[in-house]
Amino acid sequence: MTPGSRGADPGRATQAGPEATFVRAALLDLLRDPATGGPLECATAPDARGRPQEFLVNPQTQRRFPVRDGIPILLAEEVSGPNLKYQALYDRMAPFYDLATGLYARWKGTSVETRVREYLDELEVAPGSRVLEVSVGTGRNLPFLPRNALLVGLDLSWRMLRRCQRSATKRDLSVALVMGAAERLPFADEAFDVVFHFGGINFFNDRRAALREMVRVARPGTKFVVGDENESVARKYEEVPVAGGFYGGRLGAISPPVDLLPSGMADVSVKDVAGGDLYCLTFRKPR
Repeated sequence: MTPGSRGADPGRATQAGPEATFVRAALLDLLRDPATGGPLECATAPDARGRPQEFLVNPQTQRRFPVRDGIPILLAEEVSGPNLKYQALYDRMAPFYDLATGLYARWKGTSVETRVREYLDELEVAPGSRVLEVSVGTGRNLPFLPRNALLVGLDLSWRMLRRCQRSATKRDLSVALVMGAAERLPFADEAFDVVFHFGGINFFNDRRAALREMVRVARPGTKFVVGDENESVARKYEEVPVAGGFYGGRLGAISPPVDLLPSGMADVSVKDVAGGDLYCLTFRKPR
């Protein structure tokens, strides 16, 4: 099954427009072919009706990557394994994900902002920083990041990305979005000043590869924030409708992936946040 086979096809190229222009201007220098690491160029070609369709191309291999609604589709291979399962789950949850997280925060006697700031405040975002959020989802973290940073969000779920795009437009937030896999990030080496991920890594196809990729695309000295639900939360929800689809069938107990970090990481620390629901792993890439 290919991404977007449920409903609209994210791989279908569309007419170039303002969003596509934003991709070229703010993102193209950072993008790479996820299979080869080669640079990409922006190009257009007429469709059957003569309308221009935008795509990205690797000039060395001539491999093309579609751009839809201003979002490049940069996948090295067909989605499979746990990534395919959770891609489908998040696609289904996208329309009501923000409502559900808001209601959950209220039920816990707090707010979404309070919960996310517990880990976002760990980030070191300076004016003009290039910030990458891996698994950006609906973009619930974006409003709480500095507006003077260049924000880039990557996700494997097309429908979550579209929700994020619409939400950002309503909030007048500028964010460049990319559809891709955490294990094969389609970005240049040392492209970002800040890299973080919160929610999803527990069930990635290859957590070690995802962490290695996050480190690769970050500049020396970068502080990382990585987190997800704790095992105690997973046990509570594995019998709950919908939520059980996320947490059921685990191969083992959930634990922070400290042992999967690339060698040499500094200032490694783990703490619980959001009332103990989530673990927050922080570490730093050596200079």
